[in-house]
Amino acid sequence: MPSAYDIYDPDCPSRQLLTLIAQRWSVLVLHALDEGVSRPADLGRRIGGISQKMLTQTLRDLIRAGLVDRTPYPEVPPRVEYTLTDAGREIAPLLAAICDWAEKHTATAISVAGTVEPPRRREVLGSPYDHP
Repeated sequence: MPSAYDIYDPDCPSRQLLTLIAQRWSVLVLHALDEGVSRPADLGRRIGGISQKMLTQTLRDLIRAGLVDRTPYPEVPPRVEYTLTDAGREIAPLLAAICDWAEKHTATAISVAGTVEPPRRREVLGSPYDHP
């Protein structure tokens, strides 16, 4: 059945969803939540390098996209848990495969390029002065 959305159309809402799920922190949060229910502090410890602000923003974005559920508990001190929704569980194996692929191929990328940092725009496109 053909989709009503076209990921190649820059104005299509599916492009916004793709942008969200392709972000580094989104991938890592979704991958961590695939391991089970988690509290924010646990996610922060699991995902090295993420700030509290970025974790909160990423969780909010994933909730709005319908990929993550937030369950608050009326306790003192307050407790909140996050889980994947059905849509989040559906994409989790795909993201796990991407994470596994990245871990498997990092050494090759480093040996070829000397780094795994993305090239600067000029290095990709080349300088206009590089060609006669």
